[in-house]
Amino acid sequence: MRLTIEAATSLARQALGALGYDAGEASLIADHLLDCDLRGLPYGGLARIVSIGERLARIGDRRAPMRIVRETPVSAKIDGGDQIGYLVAHRATRLAIDKAKASGIAIVAAYETWYTGMLSYYAEMMAAEGLVSMMASNTSPWVAPHGASEGRFGTNPICFGFPSTADPVIWDIGTAAIIHADVTLHQRLGLELPAGMAFDPQGRATRDPAAALAGAFAAWGGAKGSGLGLVVQLLGTLAGSPPIPPELANFGFLVLAVSPSLFGSEEEFRSQVTQYAHAVRAARPVAGGAGARMPFDRSLAERRRRLAEGAIDVADPIHAALTSLAACAAGRFPWAHRHPQSLAQDH
Repeated sequence: MRLTIEAATSLARQALGALGYDAGEASLIADHLLDCDLRGLPYGGLARIVSIGERLARIGDRRAPMRIVRETPVSAKIDGGDQIGYLVAHRATRLAIDKAKASGIAIVAAYETWYTGMLSYYAEMMAAEGLVSMMASNTSPWVAPHGASEGRFGTNPICFGFPSTADPVIWDIGTAAIIHADVTLHQRLGLELPAGMAFDPQGRATRDPAAALAGAFAAWGGAKGSGLGLVVQLLGTLAGSPPIPPELANFGFLVLAVSPSLFGSEEEFRSQVTQYAHAVRAARPVAGGAGARMPFDRSLAERRRRLAEGAIDVADPIHAALTSLAACAAGRFPWAHRHPQSLAQDH
């Protein structure tokens, strides 16, 4: 189904409203999800709303207000109150930006959250403010360490962002061979997984998404990627999550923001980043190859193309599910009651 961006945004907001999110929350979450679709990452786009509804149906609405439980001029720790990560990580990022703009550096941790989304979304926010950033988020143990077939860490994204005088340089990766949301979307659409991505509950290689969701995913990048995934798991624990979070609950999110002005001229640093990006793209390509690109180049190009077209494609089963959900009045579901959403401080 091809939808205009306006229609897709409206559908997302209506569906999220039916799940009990107020207009402001639904708008913020929808913006993040639409950006995934615009960037050619449909597994993290509107399809995610179906998964949000399934999670709420499974355990109900346990949300409490976000609150700061520890704070210094350059740090903060947020109890996310079991609210979705699109809201919690956004609040943590805004807080990191404010503190880094005031003090030059900031680190903010958040826990008791789930579904944090694309870390590059938050890196763009910080790059727009002239800040260098590093983020990590752990998840449930869906991924097997290299050499094993049982889950011990999450799909565990890690992201770095750098401002420039043009497009930011952002490197955002998951540390699993395949992302949980991608496996879930394969299952919804009745598609097999690529080979070598997952194990079934008995530890055998599988291409069946249902078996993979009951088993484990392979680590990305062999022993090195597996090691990076383990590091992200512990950074999430530093943020306040347990070492092995339960299913879709109590993820840890850590964000570090640094102003280049701590070490010199921000404008000079931005210019150097731009010059370096040009140098990388200008590197001689291998024979028959397309040449090098900078991280985030593909995403930006896809977003610009779809914005110019004014439309995105949504799989028919996902569109049908969201249309059905959007037709339901908020409050019809037992989990759709309201909670105060303000960020309280508890010192």
